[in-house]
Amino acid sequence: MSQPTERNRLDGEASPYLQQHADNPVNWQPWGEEAFERAREHDVPVFVSIGYSSCHWCHVMAEESFEDESIAAVLNDEFVPVKVDREERPDVDSTFMTVSQLVTGGGGWPLSAWCTPEGEPFYVGTYFPPEPRRNQPGFRDLCERIADSWADPEQREEMERRADQWTTSARDELESVPDPSLAGDAGGSEAPGPNLLDEAAAAAVRGYDDEYGGFGSGGAKFPMPGRIDVLMRAYARTGRDAALTAATGTLDGMARGGMYDQIGGGFHRYAVDRQWTVPHFEKMLYDNAELPMAYLDAHRLTGDASYARVASETLGFIDRELRHDDGGFFSTLDARSRPPESRRGNAGSDGSDAAEDVADVEGAFYVWTPGEVDAALDEPAASLAKERYGIASGGNFERGTTVPTIAASVPELADQRDMSTADVREALTAARVALFEARESRPRPARDEKVLASWNGRAISAFAAAGQVLGKPYADIASDALAFCRERLYDEETGGLARRWLDGDVRGPGYLDDHAFLARGALDAYSATGDPAALGFALDLAETVVSDFYDADDGTIYFTRDPDEETEQGDDTLFARPQEFTDRSTPSSLGVAAETLALLDGFRTDREFADVAERVVTTHADRIRASPLEHVSLVRAADRVASGGIEVTVAADAVPDAWRETLAERYLPGALVAPRPPTEDGLAAWLDRLGMDEAPPIWADRDAVDGEPTAYVCEGRTCSPPETDIDAALEWLAARDSPE
Repeated sequence: MSQPTERNRLDGEASPYLQQHADNPVNWQPWGEEAFERAREHDVPVFVSIGYSSCHWCHVMAEESFEDESIAAVLNDEFVPVKVDREERPDVDSTFMTVSQLVTGGGGWPLSAWCTPEGEPFYVGTYFPPEPRRNQPGFRDLCERIADSWADPEQREEMERRADQWTTSARDELESVPDPSLAGDAGGSEAPGPNLLDEAAAAAVRGYDDEYGGFGSGGAKFPMPGRIDVLMRAYARTGRDAALTAATGTLDGMARGGMYDQIGGGFHRYAVDRQWTVPHFEKMLYDNAELPMAYLDAHRLTGDASYARVASETLGFIDRELRHDDGGFFSTLDARSRPPESRRGNAGSDGSDAAEDVADVEGAFYVWTPGEVDAALDEPAASLAKERYGIASGGNFERGTTVPTIAASVPELADQRDMSTADVREALTAARVALFEARESRPRPARDEKVLASWNGRAISAFAAAGQVLGKPYADIASDALAFCRERLYDEETGGLARRWLDGDVRGPGYLDDHAFLARGALDAYSATGDPAALGFALDLAETVVSDFYDADDGTIYFTRDPDEETEQGDDTLFARPQEFTDRSTPSSLGVAAETLALLDGFRTDREFADVAERVVTTHADRIRASPLEHVSLVRAADRVASGGIEVTVAADAVPDAWRETLAERYLPGALVAPRPPTEDGLAAWLDRLGMDEAPPIWADRDAVDGEPTAYVCEGRTCSPPETDIDAALEWLAARDSPE
């Protein structure tokens, strides 16, 4: 039999992940109808491998199997091999990951799936070693067995039957909406109320690790900013100390551990241990966007400045290492890099091994040995830094290295050394700067320079939130990133939003998360800056969410457009049209879309956005009620729909600095700050710019009083009188929220 595919075709793809595999002896094909047509022509299965550029185990499987000539020969002869960047094709990833979770109870990357030529998987897994190891089959043997089974008519029939069963189950899960005939026209029982937020928080408290923080008491620990958010909201609403303890205990655990980069700021993907000590070292834009928002809210709720510091350092990391010169944000830093010369043994010492021949090692850029600290610092600073960060002989990581953690507190160090705490802090600050500068000379991890609309939307929201709490420079960065995305990813004439930009190459169209996350980012940028253009962009994107992703008959918002449309997302090779219900590494796009529509409804003179948001949370009410903790974004959307939330309209040429400082100190969860011009004439100019015929409810009849900046504070669709004193307006709100 001739090979189904003649060559590796990834050299024509811009994705950094696909480019990493462009030199493999495997004849990789990009995802698309052409690959599946080739499989049908040659009557062979399709092997789909899904991953991303900074995925550690993706690198391992590539080195062990995809770079092996003999394994590549099996893949090339017996399959059509397809490589997918999950960050570019989240729809493909979602459908196959759902199958994996339904069939195996878990998932992860690399995700490996063997499919019929129609794209229906009949065998799934994640990482496979090249040869059998412990309880795992060897990848080579597995491929050969699958090929033999496919050639046997009886076994093939069973494989096709299994594929049909699996895809039917996954389709039911991904496309699930209640039958309207069973529950009235709304398609669900009734809209869930605000009590769901408290139920989600109670579930989070039950799963809280009260020794180390986080959720779960065994194995890996993942950042779950959505859970932290509902805990803080529940505490503000009920005053239950257990909710606040779980929120702050988790934030403290992450900030003290190795998941947080103690030297350079920013968070790694997750911790492999319960104590938060050793991370998987890739740094993702989305983690470093979501977590600062949680830390900023914790600062406002508790007044603890250390939370603001972590947020500021994390956003500083994004600005320094993930920001394009023109404002957009790159996607990831790899987990691996070449170790510094001090850890290479004899490599290169006699000229026989050039530096580029040294293998990349996970965490090499971030970990330390005592000798490396001694080389960067003089005494007593070196000893102080080693005690502070737990850097000792033997280490806590591979090859005797140490992932820095907060091993000793400032008061402990002060007591041990008979120093004042102020002197210890000053010395540690200087030591940290010196260690950072020394680290900068090391070989750097690779950077995936895709600019994704969705992830940029979350980062814009984070910088906008910091702008409201920490000051204008952060809001300016949010505005620059929004402008970058609008200029490079958005077509003003057609209203089309692409998913990603990479060095001038644009790929699209965007998915629901791109539209929903970027719309929310634009809305947050407007709140922080008072720029009506940002608000107009948010409204335009929200319109597209409704027109292109909302299905009125089903009462839901799908992740992709209608598959019958002539777009890339109408790809017939996908066996389901997914919805994104749960919060995973990023928030649920369905939940963010619904909440954003509810927030933007005040800027409409009709109720279309509110109606869609209410319909969505009503459709999925039973699902949300059954497991609110797994549907945090949908819970927040339902809470917004039910309660109306907090709105602060400010009529002024600019929000006064003193007012900004006051608002920065107040924890107002989910509050929407809505600046507007102080006069009707000024507002008319804004309305004309936004293409509005009349003032929407959030601005209507809310002029400045006597030419003074004026606040109108609303909660639960009830508003304060106009106040020229922001403290008086917030006192009205506090009086409403206080127990009778």
